[in-house]
Amino acid sequence: MADKRDYYEVLGLKKGASEDEIKKAYRRLAKTCHPDLHPNDKDCEARFKELNEAYEVLSDSEKRAKYDQFGHAAFDPSFGAGAGAGGGFGGFGGFGDIFGDIFGGGFGDIFGGGQSSRSGPRRGDNIRVSVNITFEEAAFGCSKEVSIPRTETCESCGGSGAKPGSSVETCPQCGGSGTVRQQQRTPLGMFSTSGPCPRCGGRGKIIKEPCDACRGSGTVRRQRKISVNIPAGIDDGQTISLRGQGNAGTNGGPGGDLLITVSVAPHRYFERDGSSVLYAMPISFAKAALGGEVEVPTLDGNVKYTIPEGTETGTTFRLRGKGIPYLRGGGRGDQYVTVTVQTPKNLTREQKELLRKFDESLAGSASGSGEEKRGGFFDKKRRKK
Repeated sequence: MADKRDYYEVLGLKKGASEDEIKKAYRRLAKTCHPDLHPNDKDCEARFKELNEAYEVLSDSEKRAKYDQFGHAAFDPSFGAGAGAGGGFGGFGGFGDIFGDIFGGGFGDIFGGGQSSRSGPRRGDNIRVSVNITFEEAAFGCSKEVSIPRTETCESCGGSGAKPGSSVETCPQCGGSGTVRQQQRTPLGMFSTSGPCPRCGGRGKIIKEPCDACRGSGTVRRQRKISVNIPAGIDDGQTISLRGQGNAGTNGGPGGDLLITVSVAPHRYFERDGSSVLYAMPISFAKAALGGEVEVPTLDGNVKYTIPEGTETGTTFRLRGKGIPYLRGGGRGDQYVTVTVQTPKNLTREQKELLRKFDESLAGSASGSGEEKRGGFFDKKRRKK
């Protein structure tokens, strides 16, 4: 954990950054090192993975709170191991029971010292993965297959951990609770503490003949391929949740969820702003001056649009219904096309002469050159004097 960079530093943010700032920073940086734009570049690939890891933590309010308090250690598998099978923070199981004895039991569950948490049903852990999709796939939806390693309930023993045909016995030392209590003398008096039962390891049961397939754990690890339907309109950084597709629960608890975070590759021409598609379209000087029909690229293919006469650089027009489909259905956004007038270069002698004659023909007219307009303005000033 010591060699990891601070997640806020990875995204170029301060610790108090808002959710919107985190999302914008991730999008901006992901475009600079996306694997689709830098194939076979190991440095960009490593940088992209680092960005994804930082974003997955900081975009999740629960994980971010843990990270802000404990740093990278909060996600170390050994972090909190001292609390036994019931989870929580290392070494605090006993304090849960102390507060529970004094205040009536409510604090025991908070600190992981409650008896029911050790041997009762426990929900499986969530699994987080990321999937890369194209701009068009994000717009119109697609189906992707992700490969995940996960724990599943052992089919041989049905999750009991005991060899088929054998029985599971309640631990005689803890009575099935998974915890044992001890009286401890301190300068403040006698306190009652609890910890995992040493005989059953906190499970509350004794397995004399462990299952050969899972070796008594009740779960086995499998590599699974899961088909994921990516909905139309999903945006970069959003997460899809598949309930129950995570790691298996224990003691009859439900499975965790599979959380798939979507990473959308930048498009060569288009940019996205919510449900809108933005496109910068170059047109010739003649087309801008005279107007005329042009073909505009959209997500649905090229469409024809008539440019009005005298269009200037920076003019934006809208194509209704050519944007991103709304994520929850009910139509699509619009495409906004901003015109950029291209100044001709490398003109021939004849072309330059024609432009000079054209410029001279505008002298004195409402469409005259800027210099002529300014000259006319100052002439009026002088006449007034």
